[in-house]
Amino acid sequence: MLDQWLGDVKWDKLWEATLETLYMTGISVVATFFLGIILGLILYLTSKGNLWESVIFNRIASLIVNIFRSIPFIILIVLLIPFTRALVGSILGANAALPALIIGAAPFYARMVEIALREIDKGVIEASQAMGASNGTIIRKVLIPEALPALISGITVTAIALVSYTAMAGVIGAGGLGHFAYLEGFQRNNSQITLVATIAILLVVFVIQWIGDYFTNKTDKR
Repeated sequence: MLDQWLGDVKWDKLWEATLETLYMTGISVVATFFLGIILGLILYLTSKGNLWESVIFNRIASLIVNIFRSIPFIILIVLLIPFTRALVGSILGANAALPALIIGAAPFYARMVEIALREIDKGVIEASQAMGASNGTIIRKVLIPEALPALISGITVTAIALVSYTAMAGVIGAGGLGHFAYLEGFQRNNSQITLVATIAILLVVFVIQWIGDYFTNKTDKR
């Protein structure tokens, strides 16, 4: 029955495309998580009334984040072609998509990190300062642990967005399920392949959401 309905699907290529999507998503999520936390901490800590208050640094960081967060991803890929070619040596393939994926997602996640940190009770920070905790200790042992459920929830949302970014990148040759659906499905007028690739992307998204919800609930102290 399956062969009758999906006989035109190239399962080996589908599996290869799925692995490429997982590779691009996985690497970019890890890089986005760390870069986003660094940027988010800078945005939060340099804002008014916080540990590293600095109007100049805060405005510079906000400007950088806002610019890259506002550029549509498909345009960002094109703008980064010279940088990608210099860094990776090619503008095709899974590795070539990583710079645009990370640069596009990190500012988006940084704002989520900033919002999560702003939700922390100021009294907890003031109590830590009263006990003589250094700024580094407050960041490591107060801010990050207190905001952890929101940080995990935020990176889950970002990871799902990155899956859709990989699909867009695939249309211009980055590989993955987007490339598979476009090249083997759309261009060859094969609706079976397009359907199966879409289902594969949905399954990846559902798994990411489940993992994110699991760890968010695990770390939530409430």
